Amino acid sequence: MTDATYLRAELEAAEAWHFWFQARRRLIAWSVRRYFPGAQRMLDLGCGTGFILDGLRRQFTGARVFGCDLQPDALASVRQRLPDALLLRAAADRLPFADAFDVILALDVIEHLDADDDALRSMFSGLRPGGGLVLTVPQHPALWSQVDEFSRHRRRYRREELERKVRLAGFEIVRRTSCFMATLPLLVLSRGVRRDTFDPASELRLPRWLNALLKGVVEVEWTAIRAGVSLPAGGSLLMIARRPYGR
Repeated sequence: MTDATYLRAELEAAEAWHFWFQARRRLIAWSVRRYFPGAQRMLDLGCGTGFILDGLRRQFTGARVFGCDLQPDALASVRQRLPDALLLRAAADRLPFADAFDVILALDVIEHLDADDDALRSMFSGLRPGGGLVLTVPQHPALWSQVDEFSRHRRRYRREELERKVRLAGFEIVRRTSCFMATLPLLVLSRGVRRDTFDPASELRLPRWLNALLKGVVEVEWTAIRAGVSLPAGGSLLMIARRPYGR
């Protein structure tokens, strides 16, 4: 059982207001529009609760946006939330299509996989030549905590490690930046204490005043990323890559 299964109701409730989910959805939509403006077929791989999928469908009304997950209960939940969604069931490392999509998004997915390199090669094959990969992962192995254990993460990434794996899969890297640098001190404090009784939903419960404050701080960071600044550190790493033409 993973956090996406066990906490689905809590996640869906938090996504409606929590600064982290709101900021990430905006950043992902901007990344697609900025780097792959002509995309007509997109795949949200590991679509989870459907929050990102719903955002993409709203932002890119002329495109066909598919959600994909391996877990039948996840797809059933998304179907209940988005009755007309285009949904597929497949494993990230064994995608059953080739040259099919203009953009594949794998948002906090490959850290769950033993064979993340196989998944990256599968995504490469699933993209059309010139198509783009939008990838987010948790970074900084020193931040490993009970949250990662509960989430069944296999690893937190170093930037150089992810760059090497993405290139070995055949991609050209277009952009990379850390995200949520401004909230990194809070993350370090919260992850640095190992508790006898672990509450996996604790990070989803923030006082509204603190959420509003963090939303404003992250907005400044998001503006910097949009202006071309690549941040050196942060709880998450965003990497945008492209399948080269002719490959």
